[in-house]
Amino acid sequence: MTTKPELATDIDLFPGLVAAALFGVFAVIFLGATFAGATGFETDAPITASIGYAMFNLGGGPSTVASEGFLAAFEIIDVVLVAALVVAVMLARRRSGQLLARIRGGDR
Repeated sequence: MTTKPELATDIDLFPGLVAAALFGVFAVIFLGATFAGATGFETDAPITASIGYAMFNLGGGPSTVASEGFLAAFEIIDVVLVAALVVAVMLARRRSGQLLARIRGGDR
């Protein structure tokens, strides 16, 4: 039989208030920001070569694209890939641990 859930009365509200205040600050910043219009590239622009020149801090040629806009996209992709790698390792370790327990006869 299940029991009725009880409301916890001995909790600390400070972390929740800090999180709500931080959310409010971020909301004000994001909603108040103005962004420039999207600009495109020329049809024959060497975008991949421009990213390579920017990553290795090379001057590039006269036909390279300005690479300041690539930094944010590169960092976002970097964070997503690292998070995916960490999650994959965590899942693999958990599954291998369960598999070892089954092999040893602990869980059938």
